[in-house]
Amino acid sequence: MYSTFARFYDRLNTEVDYEKRADYFCRVIDRHFSRESRLLLDLGCGTGSLSFPLARRGWDVIGVDGSGEMLSFAMQKLAAFEGDPRPLFLQQEMERLDLFGTVDICICALDSVNHITDPQRLAEVFQRLSLFVESGGLFIFDANTLYKHRHVLNGSTFVFDEEEVYCVWQNAMSDPCTVEITLDFFERTEGNSYRRSSERFFERAYSTEELQAIGKKAGFELIAVYTADSFAGPKENAQRLVYVMENMTEHRAAPVE
Repeated sequence: MYSTFARFYDRLNTEVDYEKRADYFCRVIDRHFSRESRLLLDLGCGTGSLSFPLARRGWDVIGVDGSGEMLSFAMQKLAAFEGDPRPLFLQQEMERLDLFGTVDICICALDSVNHITDPQRLAEVFQRLSLFVESGGLFIFDANTLYKHRHVLNGSTFVFDEEEVYCVWQNAMSDPCTVEITLDFFERTEGNSYRRSSERFFERAYSTEELQAIGKKAGFELIAVYTADSFAGPKENAQRLVYVMENMTEHRAAPVE
């Protein structure tokens, strides 16, 4: 997945203001976390577009993503990054997360949670996070809603006409909770020729009740839900919600053998 999409991901997501998103997440952290902390996990970091603004705000960022193609572009950005601290990028599947130690904050943004369409696999992600987020630490993530899947994405088509690529983005519901996304890329070559490639993936929308139950089973307590990048409560027609969960798991040191 993302073998072609990775090359054009940033250009097809220019509507996302990552600086503002970084500011928003920092405000969420300030509102719900009182301990001094600088270590943050950017889970599903993609090309690092959020990792770098967070690093510029003083966070020690660990970016984790399962796509080597996406991370290759994050590493290109890292080579040109002049800030300090510099993000560290790791290629790992979310449910196999394995860090050297714990972090106080984990952020999972841009509907990465929706890309996990199997509830059991999502439960495994939460279980892994409970091991690597400190007791009392926060897991902050956003997710597209059932309303967005059913009333905004379902049956919709988006067209992107960029200098190097023409992209047709089609969405269709494959079941009451899941949208199938098909991307057709027409890359411009020499002359008037195009090279076509396609990618397909799925996103599943979870209700707040489902996410709360999955989190609770892994040791996370839901402490806040906000509409989009605000501090307003969830609205019936909200397209994206932001969840704040606190890890209630007590970490114990492994016995010395």
